[in-house]
Amino acid sequence: MSGTISWVHIGDLHADEADDWQGIARLERIVDDLAAVREGIDFVYLPGDNANHATAEQYRRIRAALAPLALPVFAIPGDHDFEDGTLAAYRAGLPEAMRPFDRVIAGHRCLFLDMVSAGTGGPDFRIGAGQRRRIEAALAEADDAGVTPLVFMHAYPSDLSAGGEALATLFADAGVAFVDTGHTHYNELLNDGRTVYGATRSTAQIEEDGGEAGYAIVSVHDRVPSWTFRPIGQGAPGWPHVQILSPADMRLATRIHDPRHVPAPGAVDVVARLLGPVEEAPVAEVGGERWPMRRVEDMAATWHTTIVVGEPGLHALTVRSGAASDTIDVLVRGFGKDRPKRVRPVAPGNAVHAIGAWPSRRILGTQLGPNKNGCGW
Repeated sequence: MSGTISWVHIGDLHADEADDWQGIARLERIVDDLAAVREGIDFVYLPGDNANHATAEQYRRIRAALAPLALPVFAIPGDHDFEDGTLAAYRAGLPEAMRPFDRVIAGHRCLFLDMVSAGTGGPDFRIGAGQRRRIEAALAEADDAGVTPLVFMHAYPSDLSAGGEALATLFADAGVAFVDTGHTHYNELLNDGRTVYGATRSTAQIEEDGGEAGYAIVSVHDRVPSWTFRPIGQGAPGWPHVQILSPADMRLATRIHDPRHVPAPGAVDVVARLLGPVEEAPVAEVGGERWPMRRVEDMAATWHTTIVVGEPGLHALTVRSGAASDTIDVLVRGFGKDRPKRVRPVAPGNAVHAIGAWPSRRILGTQLGPNKNGCGW
């Protein structure tokens, strides 16, 4: 097994006194929830639109709510952080350590982009020439080093006013495994055939799912992405939080020649991460058969087993620990001599590649948010 990285995505906070600090109150609940996780999370990510009007008090409240966290926090700017046409308040309001461009974390090259300050404000998203060169250089270095790159940006490349398709093509060619975004206000996953994109609903401004707030847990294991949403409302689950890391769910498979994405019949390695207190060792279940899992040495909160899947087709794989579980759909196929070939992506990084509804992940496919089909805020 190679590297595994996991992070918590807390959606656009839009911290604002006008809604009685609703985003801050929910952020405090998320921080309380994460206190139960002692290992397995590498950092917390804020995807922009942190302070609704980029005021000093809004940033002060954000810092205070995050203070109890033992985890690193990384934040990027959104258009609301650029409300006055500068990022001065954002930079003054969040410590420099929270505002990186480039970090190697858990063996992954993580790039945190600014797609607002080269524009004119509002939804005029742009990547400046200097940052574009730094992105290209960092991705080239990651490729030379054999390190999996990840990208964190406020919106999809297709939302850029210029150069979006070229940027997404660069991500595809560089082997970026996951691009994590905010902006939409709704949960969504895209798979353009080479790179998976994720968006997590806003923490304060939610139109879908009855306004239920929560946060996403995202992992990448051996270039296999995983994404789950954890609510904090009345239906909030207990611990542990189970997330299957490998093989890939068919919706998120991007490397169809790789057995960790699309396995062949026979022995299949199953890897899962269990976050928070674990009272019962997990088991993997497929087709009515069960396989006990064992902890992986030197990998935090990670469990492994080898199952046997005899026939090609679509198979539901569940990892269960007590009442907690995660289920994915695994595509098993016999390749024979004709293995599928990779093709150039069409409309890379565009929402046309949305996977649609995935109810168990609380992805509804309705795109209810101010940037698509929702109300204004």
